Amino acid sequence: MEQARAKTPPARLREVRLETLSEGRCVQTLHVGSFDDEAGVLTRMHDEFIPAHGLRMTGKHHEIYLSDLRKVAPARLRTILRQPVAAS
Repeated sequence: MEQARAKTPPARLREVRLETLSEGRCVQTLHVGSFDDEAGVLTRMHDEFIPAHGLRMTGKHHEIYLSDLRKVAPARLRTILRQPVAAS
């Protein structure tokens, strides 16, 4: 955080949130493309992949942003979509 404070205006730094997730078993995929296209990927994950593998969802999905949206074209954004699961 100290390095970030040296580079980032303090007003923006207040928006940073650090969390520790203890989600256990997950299904995840790397989505390459616009954030607008994530819904279809999540629908297939939730409605097709998870049930087909004898799993059930155990919490909310979350996203891990690998690309800097200020520097990368929407078609090249890389985002990990992760869904906590358990055996059904």
